[in-house]
Amino acid sequence: MEIKPQSVLQGMAGAILFLAIVAGAQTPAPAPSSTTAPDSTTAAPAAPAAAAPAAAPVWSVGTVDFSGYVDAYYSYNENRPGNFGYFGQVNDLYNFDDATDQFNLEAAKLTLNHDPDPVGAHLDLIFGRTNSLIHCGACDTTLNYIEQAYISVKPPKAKGFELDAGQFVTSAGDEVIETMSNWSYSHGLLFSYAIPYYHFGVRTSIPVSKVWTLGAQVVNGWNDVANNNGGVTGGFTSALVKPKYTWNVNYYVGPEPESAGKGMTPYGATGDPTNQKVVRNLFDTTFLLTPNAKFNAYVNYDYGQNKNSAYSYYNGGGTTKVPEMSQHWQGIAVSGRGQVTPNAALVVRYEYFYDQGTQTQYVNPKTGLIAPQTLDEITATYEYKWVEGLLMRVEYRRDWSDKAYFQKGTYETNTSQDTATVGLIAFFGPKR
Repeated sequence: MEIKPQSVLQGMAGAILFLAIVAGAQTPAPAPSSTTAPDSTTAAPAAPAAAAPAAAPVWSVGTVDFSGYVDAYYSYNENRPGNFGYFGQVNDLYNFDDATDQFNLEAAKLTLNHDPDPVGAHLDLIFGRTNSLIHCGACDTTLNYIEQAYISVKPPKAKGFELDAGQFVTSAGDEVIETMSNWSYSHGLLFSYAIPYYHFGVRTSIPVSKVWTLGAQVVNGWNDVANNNGGVTGGFTSALVKPKYTWNVNYYVGPEPESAGKGMTPYGATGDPTNQKVVRNLFDTTFLLTPNAKFNAYVNYDYGQNKNSAYSYYNGGGTTKVPEMSQHWQGIAVSGRGQVTPNAALVVRYEYFYDQGTQTQYVNPKTGLIAPQTLDEITATYEYKWVEGLLMRVEYRRDWSDKAYFQKGTYETNTSQDTATVGLIAFFGPKR
């Protein structure tokens, strides 16, 4: 019998709603309040809180927590790119908040979560530009509007072991999809081009000590629900959490149907590839420093490689054969965050990214082929929390390349891009 991915996710969503109804009759256990996304890895460890009586649930029904946010912004691009691309006026290299010289909705999200006791479930529904990029047509066969949908099992006598099955965001990278859980408003180069958004499959984690947790994953590659690459991808995770620092390491390896990242076409190709076999490797590590409550910093490094077998593609007038090749990309991000007042913070981020052509795809105007390029970006962000649940970020960002990559006006290109963005995020979450 053929099992369709849409039917799987519909069944999982139904299971989550069933758990919500059942859990509504249970007595909620006290839990710390949180305003960050469940999968965020950028927040500093919280200081121990004084014991207090459990408060009545606010955004909860029984043991099911409801949370979400609405994220809108205005962006200005000094290059004033014309309405030339498929998505209109956009900031090159941006992700989710790429529409420029206009107001736009980055995302609206609703989350339902029931912690495993021993069985739990999690559902993220997401709308806006973020949804359209995560579900990028040809590279995604999942139902639209679902960011995550998985069931969790945590046996009480398994010493902290947990298993999640379904669709979940990647463990790689320092930044996450939810803007409010990152330090900067715009997503960086490494998030946008070095790592996947999500996986579909099974992931596990188990603490091997009080500060060290290991995990393994078996998934259907990058940003895929249906397996269309001839095999599964293996993932390995490690998290070492100390009071003053956190060190995360992730590694993914497996086949991919394309040599390009996040839905792009193969190196040098103008048509669809056939008979192509690609093995993709990704090594990702983040070192987060948390010396005190007023200053945090991190360093994130990514190295990815595609090993392509020989393949052919139709170029419009015939078939072109491409020999076996190996391409890679790598980048480093450094960021610091300072809390200047109880409600205000300043963030600086710098990134370097080298791509041989698989991810960002600069097309040489003379040859018509994709060529390597080196990219840099620096971002300065001012964050202000107006009231509980309302966050504003004002940001200046400069991107530059060793190639004329950035669109200027309608028909010109430039080696750099300067942008300014104002974002406003309203969010809510469980308060037990």
